[in-house]
Amino acid sequence: MIKLSDFITNFPQILYTKQEATPWHLVKNIKEIITALIEELDSDFEIENGIAIHRTAIIEKGVTIKAPIIVSANCKISANSYFREGVFLDEGVKIGPSSEVKSSIICRQSAIAHMNYIGNSIIGSRVNFEGGSIAANHFNERKEKAIKVIYKGVTVDTGLTKFGALVGDDSKIGANAVLSPGTILEKKTIVKRLELIEQIKEK
Repeated sequence: MIKLSDFITNFPQILYTKQEATPWHLVKNIKEIITALIEELDSDFEIENGIAIHRTAIIEKGVTIKAPIIVSANCKISANSYFREGVFLDEGVKIGPSSEVKSSIICRQSAIAHMNYIGNSIIGSRVNFEGGSIAANHFNERKEKAIKVIYKGVTVDTGLTKFGALVGDDSKIGANAVLSPGTILEKKTIVKRLELIEQIKEK
């Protein structure tokens, strides 16, 4: 059993009741989860049509936001970023220019640099993605699209064809690195620049 608490010490309190779900099922249901959570937010958030943005968050010009999404306190979203299909940004998250985030949870004080893609993933606290790095969520190149993960030597079938990565606290992802679908990274993992992480290879 993969527990989020083994990877993320301070998982967002607002999502606490959901953390016993597997990471991939949490991501699968993220749209419904965020839609429900928006109803519980206080007046510190400006809420309109399923988009909830904290009053202290900074949103630069040219950002595209599709509901549902929660942008927490002191986040900064840079120009031309794109958000879709359910996103939760915890406090102090920074999203760089021209990045795309889809169906993902990004925990506090993490930074996604510029021209990144984060798909169907859960990113821990104080994680840094350098420019051009990607958390891929789909095996476009394979006949077999089902995504499996490996944790402590055990292979688990997620039952999904779209799941990106679970990245532990304080990890660093180098520029232009790629996390293949189903990547599981422990806390404080270092991924080198241009490195491909592919934990289950196609037979």
